[in-house]
Order: sequence, then C-alpha cells, then structure tokens
Amino acid sequence: MDPGEPDLARVNLVGFRTIIIREFSRIIRIWGQTIVPPAITATLYFIIFGSLIGGRIGDMGGYTYIQYIAPGLIMMSVITNSYGNVVSSFFGAKFGRHIEELLVSPLPNWLIVAGYVCGGIVRGLIVGGVVTIITLIFSRLHVYNVWIVVSAVLLSSIVFSLMGMINAIFARNFDQISFIPTFVLTPLTYLGGVFYTIHLLPQWAQHVSHANPILYMVNAFRFGFLGVSDVNVGLAYGIMIGAAVVLYVTCVWLLERGVGTRE
Repeated sequence: MDPGEPDLARVNLVGFRTIIIREFSRIIRIWGQTIVPPAITATLYFIIFGSLIGGRIGDMGGYTYIQYIAPGLIMMSVITNSYGNVVSSFFGAKFGRHIEELLVSPLPNWLIVAGYVCGGIVRGLIVGGVVTIITLIFSRLHVYNVWIVVSAVLLSSIVFSLMGMINAIFARNFDQISFIPTFVLTPLTYLGGVFYTIHLLPQWAQHVSHANPILYMVNAFRFGFLGVSDVNVGLAYGIMIGAAVVLYVTCVWLLERGVGTRE
C-alpha cells in the first residue's frame, strides 16, 4: 500500500464532510428561504385542496382525498427543494468564483458531486419532515411499508439533486437556473399524480402520463404509505435507480471535462 493513500483518504473524507457541513449550515442560516416557504405552501395546499375541496371530491383510491394527496405533497416538497438546493448552491459557487478553489483541491470530482447531492438530500429531507408534521395536523398518515417510504424519498431526492447540479453546470446566469424549475419541473410535478389518480384521465392522457418520471416517484412513495399505486412499483424503482446512475455519471463527466466551470 502506498504510504500516501491513508492521508489522501483522510483528505477526501474531510473535504466531503466539509461540503455537507457547509450545505447544512447554509440551509439553516437562510431557513426563512429554505424551510418556511414550502411549509406555508403545503399548509395552503392542505387547507384548500384537502379540507375545502377534498370533502366535495370524496374518496380516492380507497382513502379520503386528503390522505391520498398527502404523500404526493410531501414528495413534491422533497423534489423541488432537493433540486433547488443544489442548483442554487453550485451556481452560487460558480458565480462567486470560489468553485475554482474546490476544483483545484485534491478532492476527486466524484466526491464533489456526492457532497453536493448529500446537501440536496439534507434539505429535501428537512423540508419533507416539516411537511410531514404539517400533514399530521390535517390528517392521519398510514404507513404501509416504511422501507419503501424511505428508499423512494431518498432515490427521488438523489435524482433531482443531480438534475439540479446539471442545470447549475450549464447555467450562465440566474435566469437559466429558474427556467427549468418554472417551465419543466413544476408542470411535470403537477401532472405527476400528486393531486389525482391517473385512472380518472382518458386513455390517451394516461399513456402520456406514463412518460412523466415524477409519476413513478410519487406513486412509489404513495405505495409506501397507502399500499396503492397507479404504476408498477418495481418499474418505478428501476426508473429511479437508472436515472440516479446515469445522472451521477453525467455530472462527474461534465466536471472532468470542465463544462461550465472552466469557461
């Protein structure tokens, strides 16, 4: 064994841990921007869709409407905040020109990507936890399989953290980091079965919905709570794992090539 290997491993560990601590500190420092808005939004969703409109809709999938949409609202908050944390943090590092210090450090690119992804997961889980607490105020959460709940939320958070990093790598200004969330992520989320079962849609719309990856994430997460799903849960896990691997490799490759960071 090379005598320098233990020292390099220690350096990598310290660097990786530092990225996570910095991301966590950033989330807590600006909690008014990272935690409060999604909490307020979720509360409004539960009041309007769950309490006011839900009573008129009746049961859905064998559960009350507010119980049915609760997992979807939790997952929606996890997805948007995991994505938002990484895209804003990494682009902020590019904009502030201190990403260069990280890239010239001995920390390998695959570990840099992992560090930012962990930061996205942390924010996603914190916000998801807050929304879950709000959910318990309005409804009782039934958990069908806790392992599916945990694995689905982690995989979804990883996928969208990586997507946020790719957006940040290619972005050249602040407008470009808001374009994807506004015009792509938000429509896909609302059309991803958060507020309804796709069985209510006409046949052609059901086929179109199956092209939406968020549909699989929301339904896998909902299956963990309620035991009901509009899609095959095994297929949903295959899509999430496959997307995570492809996006992670893409992020590392982009950093290795210096795309968006050396230009």
